[in-house]
Order: sequence, then C-alpha cells, then structure tokens
Amino acid sequence: MMSDEKQRIPGYARHPYVIKNSNELEFAVFCIENVAAKLGVNGERIYQAFTEKSDILNGYIVPEYEALHTQSREYIVDELLDVMKERGVEV
Repeated sequence: MMSDEKQRIPGYARHPYVIKNSNELEFAVFCIENVAAKLGVNGERIYQAFTEKSDILNGYIVPEYEALHTQSREYIVDELLDVMKERGVEV
C-alpha cells in the first residue's frame, strides 16, 4: 500500500490494521452479527460500538484475525464481550 493510499483510509493513522481481504471482511461481519445476536440488538449498534465508541474493530478484531478466526463462535463472542467490558463499551 502506497503512503498516499494510507492517508486516505479513515483511521489509518490511528490503526494501521485495516481489513485487507474478503476473509477479514467476512470475519468482521461474523463478529458484529453474532455479538448483536447474543445481546439481542441490531448489528448497526454493535458496528458503532466497535468503530465509533471504541477501536475494537481495527484495534482488536482485525489485528487478531489469524488467532480469532480459528476459534468457535461461542469463544469469539465471549471474547469480544469481555473486550467490550474491559474497554467500558456499552450498547
């Protein structure tokens, strides 16, 4: 990625971890939708919690993709709920 491209990506200066491929994108959607289902809320609220209220998407889910995507759905959801709690993120 060229440096001028990096500057155009929102949040890149804060987090160099951006979604790079369709596998990471699908995993991010999987995380958002499954946390939403567990909490009984709209996926949009979780997306906002992971991007606007915190940096969970680009600061945790994307950089930890390789380790997280090999785990079970239950483990991933519980892990993300723990991260939300640790970071004081409420929906």
